[in-house]
Parts: sequence; structure tokens; C-alpha cells
Amino acid sequence: MGATSHQAGAAGRAPAADRPSSLRNVVLVGHSGAGKTTLVEALALTAGAVNRAGRVEDGTAVSDYDEIEHRQQRSVQLSLVPVEWAGIKINILDTPGYADFVGELRAGLRAADAALFVVSSSDGIDGATRMVWDECAAVGMPRAIVVTHLEAARADYAQMTAVCGEIFGADDPDAVIPLYLPLYGPPGPDGHTPVAGLLGLLSRRAYDYTSGERVERDPEPAELDLISDARSRLIEGIIAESEDESLMDRYLGGEDIDFKTLVDDLERAVARGTFHPVLMAAPAAEGAGQGLGTVELLELITGAFPTPLERAAVSVTTPDGAERPDVTCDPDGPLVAEVVKTSSDPYVGRVSLVRVFSGTLRPEETVHVSGHGLADRGHEDHDVDERIGTLTSPFGKQQRALTRVIAGDLACVAKLTRAETGDTLSAKDRPLLMEPWPMPDPLLPLAIAAHSKADEDKLSQGLARLVAEDPTMRLEQNPDTHQLVLWCLGEAHQDVALERLRSRYGVQVDPVPHKVSLRETFGAKASGRGRHVKQSGGHGQFAICEIEVEPLPPGSGIEFVDKVVGGAVPRQFIPSVEKGVRTQAARGVAAGHPLVDVRITLLDGKAHSVDSSDAAFQTAGALALREAAAEAGIHLLEPVAELSVLVPDEYVGPVMSDLAGRRGRVVGTEQAGAGRTEVRAEIPEIEIGRYAVELRSVSHGTGRFTRAYARHEPMPPQIADKVREQAEKGI
Repeated sequence: MGATSHQAGAAGRAPAADRPSSLRNVVLVGHSGAGKTTLVEALALTAGAVNRAGRVEDGTAVSDYDEIEHRQQRSVQLSLVPVEWAGIKINILDTPGYADFVGELRAGLRAADAALFVVSSSDGIDGATRMVWDECAAVGMPRAIVVTHLEAARADYAQMTAVCGEIFGADDPDAVIPLYLPLYGPPGPDGHTPVAGLLGLLSRRAYDYTSGERVERDPEPAELDLISDARSRLIEGIIAESEDESLMDRYLGGEDIDFKTLVDDLERAVARGTFHPVLMAAPAAEGAGQGLGTVELLELITGAFPTPLERAAVSVTTPDGAERPDVTCDPDGPLVAEVVKTSSDPYVGRVSLVRVFSGTLRPEETVHVSGHGLADRGHEDHDVDERIGTLTSPFGKQQRALTRVIAGDLACVAKLTRAETGDTLSAKDRPLLMEPWPMPDPLLPLAIAAHSKADEDKLSQGLARLVAEDPTMRLEQNPDTHQLVLWCLGEAHQDVALERLRSRYGVQVDPVPHKVSLRETFGAKASGRGRHVKQSGGHGQFAICEIEVEPLPPGSGIEFVDKVVGGAVPRQFIPSVEKGVRTQAARGVAAGHPLVDVRITLLDGKAHSVDSSDAAFQTAGALALREAAAEAGIHLLEPVAELSVLVPDEYVGPVMSDLAGRRGRVVGTEQAGAGRTEVRAEIPEIEIGRYAVELRSVSHGTGRFTRAYARHEPMPPQIADKVREQAEKGI
């Protein structure tokens, strides 16, 4: 924030940290296309971590190096890019901006100590970014804002900083203020005036990037006039956050507060999470060594963002739930590390990105791996001891070996075969467990089937690895529809899952239409006679039974009643009849869905002293149930979900209208915090198969919902007829 000399890290060398105070962990947050990955590359170039082409030694990108990211032209996973600046190691966590990959963002927020919100000067701030800002504010995470895309024709830095103040500073407008103003160069051939440098409001210095390198100079008189009002507002904002209560009186009394005092107060306020400066950045021109604003941004990160020592102590328990003292960021303390991301490397195998919260992690030592709390996502609880492999610092596709990883740092651990995202690593003789961070529920179903027999043989293992890497996916083997369902966050999430199955694990699958778990029941009382008589020479088959079926209230299941008199059906065969009708009920009697909520009464029957058997009466019972079903009207029952939709107030009307169009019944609304409303509704599950995608459209990415099974209820006749037609056609 005004310094003029820095020591950048050398390209090709893994930055190392020998104490937590020399570490900064920062996560980049922003909507897709805001320029986060480009900014990471610009910071790495300025820090000397990559060459002027923005590449590491092997020629690959420092971030977004995965083949899937190349094909999709967007970030789909969390990337760690460590750089060094002024003797400080900065772990930059680049997160995807697309809503389908919010799980990667959550992991980045967990691993970081501060957040840098990247906003495009030409695209504005979307609703999802506002929501993440509010979440960070709720936990007091320090934040700053950087404005990108200054080169765009529609770019307006002054307007964008005003928007940042309105949105991010809604509670305290004086806490979101720019530190710099843009210096504009001569207009280009298209009439657009490019940003060519910065005016430091505190330092009252000009930083000119016209030459492709940062050149500091005295501002022109006209430039000084530009910063006068903005500088006064910035100083007042800083002083308002100062711990020195006399500073405001001195300033208002006309005293010129010295530069160092202002910078120190600014840095303390940013680290506390009470002041959020706005900066600007642009990538370097081709062949240049520094991008505009990147030096200033690195100064802010190293000078104002908190060290891991300033992070609140972490709560831990033993794996069986017993409380233990909170752990602090102490390299000599008990080992507590967390797997924030799991990936697979074709040569190394499973690679775990970990954040060390306490203690020191060393290569080739045995650690305890604890995984709890994600059973609903297909992750079984586990407690195992594992010997870790090498420790490395990732940089693009490269992995640079480390001799240790101290508290506060991040690194990759190889060969943890059982560790999954969210697991805790601790000392084998002192196992501890961190509570996993909250993850969004995957609510978009993808039913899949193996493409071939060879794929079927590999499918189970491939899916297990996929789900182990990504806790925002859930694998379900539906017992009613017999479908294999992969629950995801959105369509792009589904595409990446299928691509990873194919490219990483060599498994080709075909998406199939997703089915909901329908039921059948009788619409009225009916009777049926099952006659199974066969004579084919030798031992024959003989069984006759007569039943009556009547509907019961919802949730009653199947009730079997024996009212046979006079031994018409021998006692030993009555359980056979019951087994036969229950087996047929499970298979369905109309459209192949389980029969529920009926009472089946066995009234009469006949037996043969030689040819009657258990199997014959099972068959007769099934035949009798089918005959009764043919006589009575069979109702299809569909599952109904309890839906809770959380949206900003301005979208309540569109959401309720959309739910009504899906046969939903709104049962209530209530305020859920400032400017947000919870809409509760009951809706058939068949109507919300794609609701995870469609709510995003209705609410412009700001809506969230949860769903829970409520009950089965009769399906409207016209929809039931379509379902029966599809069943007859085998669809």
C-alpha cells in the first residue's frame, strides 16, 4: 500500500514457510467469468512464480490445468497456487464461480483465512456472490474486493466501486472504500480510454504501468485534485475503525494524520474483518512483467490479511465424540489437519490437499484418518491408521517436494488410500476429529446405466472413487426403481461427473430417465379367485384360494387376514398364500409399482391331498390378487415432498407462481432474515426432478431449497394414464 521495493519468489522453486506468521491463505470468490483465474496468473507472474507467458516450467497453466477445464473453458475445481512475496508465502485458492461447483468454493473458504472477492467492472455482482459475502460476514472472515476487466469497453471503475459500496457495504457504507483511483491513458483507436496506472489515495503517489512495468512517480497537480475528496472519505473510514478513539477528533481538528498510522490502522481493520478495501487489477500486456494493480494487491494480502495465528481456535473431539481442548495454530501442538480436496492422479494415485491447523506434518509418517458425519452422502464413517507418502506443494500439474508442512500451511499428501474430502488427519496415538464443514445437498438426480458389460464390471469402483472425491455428490441405489442414481448440484456438475468417470476411471455410462418411487393401491373393495391346477403326468400342482381386498388408510402397508373355516385351506398352506400375495404386491398389479395400503383377507379355497404344495398356493395367492386388481380400479400413488425454498423477497412471487404450475400447494411463508423469505410447499416429486436447475433460473441464482419425503398420495387420473401407457411400452 505504498511500498516501492519487494522480493518476489523465484520461478521453479516451491515457496516454503518456517513459521505461521509468514503465511497468508486467501481464497478468490466471484461469479463465473469475473476473471479469478486470470488474476491468479497475473499475481503469479508479478511474484515471479511463472514466466512471462504465464506458464510453469512444463508449459502448462498455473491454474485451470485440468483437461476437463480446458474442454469446458471454465474452472470446475479448487486449485492451490502458492507464491512468495516480500518473504511471505501466499497460498492462493482459486475457486470455480459456477453455481454447480459451490462445493469447491466451500472447501476453499474452509482452508482460507481471508477472502478476495473478484468482481467484473463490466458484468456487475450477481446474487450468488452477494450470498457468499453475507456468509463470510456472518463468521467474520476478512474480505477485500478487486475490480477486474478494466479493459472492457463498458468498464466504469467509479460506478463499480459505488455498486460495491451499495451491495457489500449495505450495513456500513464507510467500510467499503477504494484505496486507489485509476489513471487513464490516451484514447485508443476505438475511442476507449484504457486504465494505465493507479493513484494511491493514502500515499498520494502515482503508479504508472504504461511501460509494462510499475513506475512510481509524483502525481501531477491535476491528479492530486482528483484524489482529494476520495482520500478524505478513505481516511475517515479508516479512522472510524481505529482503536485510537482520539484519532477522529485530531483529524477533524485539522491534524494531518501520518501515513504509517493510517496504514497500520487500515491493516488492523482489514485483518479484523471490519473494513473492506476496493482495489483494481488487470493482467500484464504481452511481454510485460507486471499486471496493473497486482503489486498493490500483493501488498494488501501480505500486509493486511491475517496470518493463520489470528484464526479462531478449532474445536475437536475424539472419534467417539468425547470433547477435547480446542487447538490453536501451533507447529509444536497436536497434529490436526483436514482434507479439503481429494483428486486422482494417473501416476501417483489419490492425492489429498490438506490444511494443517495444528502441529507439523512430515513425509512417511503414520497418521490417523477419521471420517465422520457424511454417511448420508455415501461416505461411511471410518477410523484407520495410514502411512502418508510424499508431501508436495502443487503448482499447475507439477508437485514440488516438501520436507514438512507446519500449522497454518497447505500441501498435497500422496497415498492416503482411505482419506476422503472432509476427513481429519491426526496423530495415531492421539486421534482427533474436526466437524466437517457444511456442504450443499445434491438435489438434481442423474440415473445411469453401464454402457457395456466391461463398464459394468468397473462401475462400482469408479463411482466409489468419484463420490469419495466430491462430497457434494451422493450415490443412491434406489430399492424401488432399481436405478443407480448419482445426485448432483446441477447439469454442469453432472457433465463433469460423467467426464471424470470416462477419462479417469475408464467407465462409460449412459444417462437414463429418472424414475420416482410410485405405489399402487385399490380404489375399492374387490375379490379374486386364484386357481392353479396342473396335471402333467406324475406329481401335479393343485391350489385354489379366494380372497377379498379392501383399501386401507395411507401408511397402513399390507395387512393379511385369515378367515378360512373348516380347513378348506390346510393350516400349513395359509402362510404360502400370504407369501404369494405379498410377493405379487411387491411386484405390483397394474403398472409394476409396489402395492400398499390394502387388507387382503383369505376367505376360502381348496386343496388336494397329494398335489397341493407350498409353491402351488404361493402361485394361487398371486393369481387371486391379480384377478382382484382387474376387477377393482387401481390408483397410482405418487410421492409428495415437503419443499422449503429460501429466496430474496423480490423473487417470492415468481417462486410461488412456479410452484403452483407444478401442482404444488404453498403451506406457508415466513421471513428468514433481512430481505429473505422461506416458502414452504408440498409438491409431487415427479414435478421437481429438475428443480435444482429451474429454481436457479427463476431466482437468478439466489434461491436455495431443501426437500424431504412427506407421503404418497393419489396421482391425478390423466397423469396416471400416461404413466401406465409408458409402462406398457416399456419406457
